Amino acid sequence: MSWLALIDKTRTLFRLDGLARYGQKPGPDLVDLRTPMQTGSLVVETRVSPYDKPQMLLGYAPQTRSGVRLSLQAVPGGGVVLVLHAGSETFHTAVNLDTGGRADVIRITYSWDMRARRGRLSLERPGTFRVEVKEMANPIPLSPEDMCEFVHDELSRVLSPDVIYAALSDRVEPIGPMPTMTSDTPVMTGEGYVPAATLQRGDLVHTTQGDVVPVLASVKRTVPAAGLFTPIMLRAPFFGLQEPIVVSPSQRLVIGGSRVEYTFGAEHVLVPAGHLLNGTAAKSIKTDPLVTYCQLILPDHDALLVAGTYLESFDIGRIRRRKDVLRASLLNQFPRASLPEHSRTAYPVLREFEALTLAAQRAA
Repeated sequence: MSWLALIDKTRTLFRLDGLARYGQKPGPDLVDLRTPMQTGSLVVETRVSPYDKPQMLLGYAPQTRSGVRLSLQAVPGGGVVLVLHAGSETFHTAVNLDTGGRADVIRITYSWDMRARRGRLSLERPGTFRVEVKEMANPIPLSPEDMCEFVHDELSRVLSPDVIYAALSDRVEPIGPMPTMTSDTPVMTGEGYVPAATLQRGDLVHTTQGDVVPVLASVKRTVPAAGLFTPIMLRAPFFGLQEPIVVSPSQRLVIGGSRVEYTFGAEHVLVPAGHLLNGTAAKSIKTDPLVTYCQLILPDHDALLVAGTYLESFDIGRIRRRKDVLRASLLNQFPRASLPEHSRTAYPVLREFEALTLAAQRAA
């Protein structure tokens, strides 16, 4: 399967076979769901308020049965603490990531593999290379029933207003850089535009400078359509688009021209799609609860010609130098020696107010 449950500001979803709206109370068939999962992940995306005291992000304690009790707290300075209880057994771990006092979005992933008797707690700022990983032995697993009750029984849970979504998977979910284009995004190749998901290693694509470069690898992942994975439609004709395309909020557009150079002092700049939502160039769209994104790794961090405009290629930075993060990421499927090093971002990245100003100027 993979994704089993999702809760955000507007949805409480649970599935047995296909993620679907669960409109009734758990019934007798739920007994089969009490077995702890051999592998799994709890993924939480949240904003962390700059409090000077611990902040409860997520808590769970079953009211009508004995089961796993869970507490996830943010602590001052940018760390998170995870505590689980199962019977007389207690599991406690923490990981720290200095956020610099900013209330940015962070992603927390708790994963376990009971066959290997190993677990992992990670904390990252999506869209950056700031990620910390804590490996541990003998973790406590969750069961589907735990998450079903967490999703549907408000008396059993504590959920901070700062939490954007929480999701449960029956797999060890990857961390680190994530793909950002939907599968049907048209990418210009030597044979014309083709869907991004069909491109493979060795295919040639067009970049910003008019060069044709080979694809080193194609990366795909299916995720909940929530938080920083919420699909965004970029509307034509903004930014030269010939047709609307759908991307994740983290996908960055490459924008150039005399106005860009005059305003920002650079020939080209990068604009995250999520920064454009308060204007007219982009809007969030409703989709199925799950969405599949893909991306292309090129020899250098570059830009792809997509539907008449340019989108950045997969920026993997120097992830291969961090073996712990590489091992836990989507890129672990490739030989380490085959991965390039993207030593720096190809162009400056605009902040949200700068992106909105640019979008308004170009629409005028």
